[in-house]
Amino acid sequence: MDMQSLQLFLSATLGELAIKVAAALAFWIVGRWLIGKVISLIQGAMNRNHVDPTLTKYLGSVVAIALNIALVLGILGYFGIQTTSFAALLAGAGVAIGAAWSGLLGNFAAGAFILILRPFKVGDFVNIGGVTGTVRELGLFGTSIVTPDNVLTIVGNGKVFGESIQNYSSLPLRRVERTAQLAVGVDPLEAIERFKAAVAAIPNVAEEMPPEINLLDIRLEGPVIAVRPYTHTDNYWQVYFDTNEAIVRVCKDAGWPAPSALHQFKQVA
Repeated sequence: MDMQSLQLFLSATLGELAIKVAAALAFWIVGRWLIGKVISLIQGAMNRNHVDPTLTKYLGSVVAIALNIALVLGILGYFGIQTTSFAALLAGAGVAIGAAWSGLLGNFAAGAFILILRPFKVGDFVNIGGVTGTVRELGLFGTSIVTPDNVLTIVGNGKVFGESIQNYSSLPLRRVERTAQLAVGVDPLEAIERFKAAVAAIPNVAEEMPPEINLLDIRLEGPVIAVRPYTHTDNYWQVYFDTNEAIVRVCKDAGWPAPSALHQFKQVA
């Protein structure tokens, strides 16, 4: 083969290769755009039909991964690569990766069960895997939670499904647990009545379930009063802190002294 023939061959080959590369890039860009549109249409239809946001995001992720794999296989087929062999290789690699990454696959399977059993949804305030906060998203392998101090925490779905789940949003009302340690000599019955009036005046305290104000214990320091108002989860911390302030304000207005075990021992002596 002379130099001129070689140049013609190289120019023709390189030209064809350049066209294929350009076409592959065009296919990738257009394919990614179409995948985005398809995901948007699917999620939009599910939102219009009031499908759970958690399920919507989860299925959107699954469909996106499947379509991206199909797009890559299509581009490889355009270059003349035998996609059947590649698919078999991919399947074999998947088995090997699955054995090595069994934990990730376990998280994936746990995420599917979470969607089926629906112990919580996006926006619920929960305690899962030792993390307390608001559910932002249920991903393929982990659940994203925003803690009360505004920290994004991701908990593996395997840990979520394998441990106890506390959903504070599943019921309409939640009880605030507070106690008031009073001094020796304070009449607990009078204290109960004062606390009832003060807690009832706190905003967002539930009316359908009256606050529970009871004599919890009697100690050397004095009687202990349980102060337990009910409220919606969204107002929990507001009622929690307002209840603390109400307890302090009642004690101050009544002129009750601070509890002290040492004071009790001196009185006995």
